[in-house]
Amino acid sequence: MFTGLVEEKGTITAVEELGDSVRITIRGPLVTSDAKHGDSIAINGCCLTVMAQDGDTFAADVMQESLDKTSLGDLAVGDEVNLERATQSGARLGGHIVQGHVDGTGTILDRTPSEHWEVVRIALPPTLAKYLVDKGSITVDGTSLTVVEVVDAAEPWFSVSLIPTTLADTTLGTKSPGDRVNLEVDILAKYVERLLGVRAEGATS
Repeated sequence: MFTGLVEEKGTITAVEELGDSVRITIRGPLVTSDAKHGDSIAINGCCLTVMAQDGDTFAADVMQESLDKTSLGDLAVGDEVNLERATQSGARLGGHIVQGHVDGTGTILDRTPSEHWEVVRIALPPTLAKYLVDKGSITVDGTSLTVVEVVDAAEPWFSVSLIPTTLADTTLGTKSPGDRVNLEVDILAKYVERLLGVRAEGATS
């Protein structure tokens, strides 16, 4: 379980192709300070397991399912990634409930800078758009953000405002139009949908 509060930006130091999977090695001094084999670390919002740890780097395997559903397959040596360790029991939930289970990818459409922040528009699959509401929560590349606006259209999109801290401390500060980002919608919305569907089925049976 995560909160969507990125702890540090890590750097990809190695990418090893393993046929139907990829092993990536990431330098992240903070998240590796207490990491051990089997720990969970979210990389751009995707929960991965530490397979090996050496100094300030750790390695994690990315299975085919994750390569299909996330943008992790796009990573190359030198790329920066958002890192967050699993939250501890009793810690403050500063973001929102994040599972690290990416639902799909979106695409940066454009960025509108202001004096102190930027508004970013992101296209997303229609299958995910239904879970977003204005002022609701969304995880973008592992970063917990508040939805500013949702536009349901043939090609739906949503917007978020990035404050200076987010621009400086996460990779979202350097993403460009056309870049893919990992998206995880609010788990509460999916539970509500499921429960309402079960109720509707019961009413018609």
